[in-house]
Amino acid sequence: MAARVIGVKDSRILFRHIVPNAIFPTMVLASLAIGDVVLSFAALSFLGIGTPVGYADWGQVLSFARNWITELGTYWYIVVWPGLTLVLFVMGWNLVGDALRDVLDPRMRGSN
Repeated sequence: MAARVIGVKDSRILFRHIVPNAIFPTMVLASLAIGDVVLSFAALSFLGIGTPVGYADWGQVLSFARNWITELGTYWYIVVWPGLTLVLFVMGWNLVGDALRDVLDPRMRGSN
């Protein structure tokens, strides 16, 4: 408010006060959204409406592995490994987002 009173331009207020306070929450939200995006793409590819056949995609790998789910005792690794890597990837990015929030959030800096 004081900057407006002394006649500072809107662009200076934006880059001096708003952008520095908005960049870190945006980074945290982006890192948390990566897991959602990957799960969405995998789900679409699993259903057959995602990436075209022939591209490497976890959803397509799980879709191709559907044929062997009934024989899980013999071909368990065809279903388990792609699913496990997908879960670990999403959990990893969520942990990165939580760590960024803990480091960059000014309200969390003083607490242990």
